[in-house]
Amino acid sequence: MKIKTKTIPFEKVMELPRPKHRPPMKPSRLLQTVVRIISIPELFKTRFSFTTERIEEAGDGPKLILMNHSSFLDLKIAFRILYPRRFSIVSTTDSFVGKAWLMRWLGCIPTHKFVNDVTLINDIHHALHKNKVNVLMYPEAGYSFDGRATALPQSFGLLLKHLDVSVIGITTYGAFAYDPLYNELQTRKVKVSAHAKCLLTREEIREKSVSELDEMVCDLFSFDNFAWQNENGIKITEKFRADGLNRILYKCIDCGAEGEMVGKGTTLRCEKCGSEYELSEEGVLIGKNATRSVTEWYDYQRQSVREELERDEYRLEVDVDVAMLVDYKALYKVGEGRLVHDKSGFLLSGCDGALVFKYPSMASHSLNSDFFWYELGDVIAIGNRSELYYCFPKRKDVVTKARLAAEEIYKRKRRRTNRKKEQ
Repeated sequence: MKIKTKTIPFEKVMELPRPKHRPPMKPSRLLQTVVRIISIPELFKTRFSFTTERIEEAGDGPKLILMNHSSFLDLKIAFRILYPRRFSIVSTTDSFVGKAWLMRWLGCIPTHKFVNDVTLINDIHHALHKNKVNVLMYPEAGYSFDGRATALPQSFGLLLKHLDVSVIGITTYGAFAYDPLYNELQTRKVKVSAHAKCLLTREEIREKSVSELDEMVCDLFSFDNFAWQNENGIKITEKFRADGLNRILYKCIDCGAEGEMVGKGTTLRCEKCGSEYELSEEGVLIGKNATRSVTEWYDYQRQSVREELERDEYRLEVDVDVAMLVDYKALYKVGEGRLVHDKSGFLLSGCDGALVFKYPSMASHSLNSDFFWYELGDVIAIGNRSELYYCFPKRKDVVTKARLAAEEIYKRKRRRTNRKKEQ
């Protein structure tokens, strides 16, 4: 999948008019039928099946659908499970570029990832209570990096109270193993399934506290795809299964070097110390002196970032190519820049001094970052409701660390704020 791009000076992009807000349209039944039909071949390829639980207890009215986000297959799975019931989809604004009319007819609701957007809440409410259709939402917002849930926003229970509709939870199994984000868009031969259940009825939402609702949503998104693969004996036999694994495992667990890892074929190797691990068919990293799980390695990196923050040593400085999204016509390439990240947040500068943008560390609980985004490259995206800046690092394997650091900085500052409130 690609995105329409244009090369325009930064000053010209800033002068472009921003699109006016429009409430979500009721989805076209014909268009949703077309998408359902288009989804059939890939679902057949993965031998897709699904089970349900307590669905009848959700009632007949519109519902909020919460689904985990593992791969590009997710939307096709949703159409298989939910069709012929019409539903709107909370979508990223970049998916509207060059096809806004089509996305609106499909019932999609545009929003910026990891940007506070009160308008989104109103749009979801409009779709549920005015258009009388279900709404599909991926609370993680970003694809899973390591096969586990991306950090969720705080106080999700407040949203459920406000929307006042039953909630359906959909969990996929095998979708991550079929097409993990790091593996350079290469799909594998894996059976995919899903389980849909009524997580909460309207009455249960009204009875439970916000903290209880938060806990139930967190439980829904408590999964480990690599552990699931290993425990169920799911074998990934493709010889490219470790391609790009260095994108998520960027720091050598043996010597601590960063940016020296190379994932290629079936192995992950450190170019500095020579340490090498084979990614087994069951998803386990097997080295000469140790066997490790991908999630164990990922947690080691997160802990390393925490320790850097505690020592006040964390800082990312990287040259980037900068693109901007301000409307639905194109992604605008505006030039080169410098991205700096520390405990205060992000600072992006460039375009011959014309661009200076600050993104504070408490702006979001996580970071909009991606691998091989629209086949353009690994990306870190920051911004606000008026403009989004897509930063493509000129140094490899910094995207994962930036996300880990952004999450850990946010958690540290939030804990301090909560302690002050308690005193």
